[in-house]
Amino acid sequence: MRMIWGLWRWRRNPLRRKTDVLEACAALIAAVLMLLVAPAVGWTSGSLAHGALVKAAQKQRAERHPLSATVVKVLPHPPIDSDPETASARDAHRRVLARWTGPDGSSHEGTLGAHPGADPGERFRIWTDDRGRPVGRPLDAATAATHAVLAGIGAAGMTVVLVDGARRLVVWRLMRRRYTQWGIAWERAGQDWGRADADS
Repeated sequence: MRMIWGLWRWRRNPLRRKTDVLEACAALIAAVLMLLVAPAVGWTSGSLAHGALVKAAQKQRAERHPLSATVVKVLPHPPIDSDPETASARDAHRRVLARWTGPDGSSHEGTLGAHPGADPGERFRIWTDDRGRPVGRPLDAATAATHAVLAGIGAAGMTVVLVDGARRLVVWRLMRRRYTQWGIAWERAGQDWGRADADS
C-alpha cells in the first residue's frame, strides 16, 4: 500500500524516475488483483470442490450400507507404546472380533474397531460395501462443506502469494535496473566528482 501512496506522491515530483512509477504501478496492480481476483479464485475453487465432494458423498451413500455387528471376543490391547499420540488413538478404540451379515446375506467375521467399553454379545454399527466388506463412513454434508471452504481459502491464499511474489520479482528487477543506472551516472561523473572547479 505504501507504493500506491508513492504513485500519487511521484505524480509531479522532479526527482521521479521511471522505475519509481513502474514500482508503484506494480503495487497498484497487485493490490487490485489481491482484492478482486483472489476472492473470485477462492469462490470458484470452493464451489468446484463442493460440487465434487457432494457427488462423491452421494456415490458413497449409494455404495455403503450401515449394518450391525456383534462382538464375539474382545481382543487384548497391543503392547504399551511410549508415543502419546499412538497411545491416545489406541485408547479411543477397542479391537474386537466381530460377526456381521452383509447386505447380500453373506456372513462375515473379522477384527474391527469398537468403542472402548465393548463387551462380548454387544452390537455396534459398522459400514460395509455391497459385498459386506468393512469400509469407512460415507462423507456427510457438513464435512463436504468444510473441505470446500478450506479449498476456497487455500486457493485464494495461494493466489495472493503468487501475486505478491510476482510483484516482488518486478520490484527486484526494477531495483537492479536502478542500481545499474546509478552506476552509469557515477561513471559519467568520473574524476570531476568532488572538485571545486568541476563546473568551470
